[in-house]
Amino acid sequence: MRFCFPSALLLATLPLCAQSDWNDPFPPHRIADNLYYVGSKGLSTYLITTSQGHILINSSFERTVPIIRANVEKLGFKFIDVKILLNSHAHGDHVEGNALVKELTGAKVYIMEGDEKVVESGGEGQYLYKGGWKPCKVDRVLKDGDTVTLGGVTLSAHLTPGHTRGCTTWTMKANDRGKSYDVVIVGSPNVNPGFQLVNNKVYPGIAADYARTFKVLKALHCDIFLGAHGAYYGMAEKAALLHKDSSRNPFVDPAGYRAYVEEREQAYLHTLKQQSR
Repeated sequence: MRFCFPSALLLATLPLCAQSDWNDPFPPHRIADNLYYVGSKGLSTYLITTSQGHILINSSFERTVPIIRANVEKLGFKFIDVKILLNSHAHGDHVEGNALVKELTGAKVYIMEGDEKVVESGGEGQYLYKGGWKPCKVDRVLKDGDTVTLGGVTLSAHLTPGHTRGCTTWTMKANDRGKSYDVVIVGSPNVNPGFQLVNNKVYPGIAADYARTFKVLKALHCDIFLGAHGAYYGMAEKAALLHKDSSRNPFVDPAGYRAYVEEREQAYLHTLKQQSR
């Protein structure tokens, strides 16, 4: 299954134009095996359930946490059983709720090196954006290639920087209908409006970091394509397809993943070219 993606210009503005649905509830759904979507309509949160507790990826805004908690419980799981909290990158729309999730569940917070100080300071030190959320203690600072294991489930952390210094793409294995799939949860390869790729004194290596990210993403084998925002992979459309016909898994979309990465790389190169003039 292949999904068409909008133009580079439209994708570059997605974080702005999609904000209207960031707080809208969305039905939780199973993606594959013990991997579930429990986020809002615009902000992706993933639940991985295990026999020894659960892993949550992205807390979103503090105001999104009640949506996440309700979705976890709708699926029949206990929110308090979340033992580990991971993130895609240290922007407020993905980590502002970390302190609240930690308070409610006692979960350990693992953050990629480069983003850990932003999370612990409540948003200070991130490029371009201002912080101001509740600081959250980081229990483990991850490095590129580290793994996170709980109850027989293992996730691998891939440093994909640029969007933030510690932006992380997560990979794992998941089964569905007797088949094993490679899952890729993209951190973010987007060059947001206002990002300066050339002569950036605050983040001097930002362009090289983005180049690294695309190299990493292109090297990953992806069957199930997911991301920090549902818009990356057509979440709402795929969830509707799953509801209509559960005999097929629309989240298995390797062609869509390749198309997305190629589109985002071209958008990055276009911005780099424009700013290099």
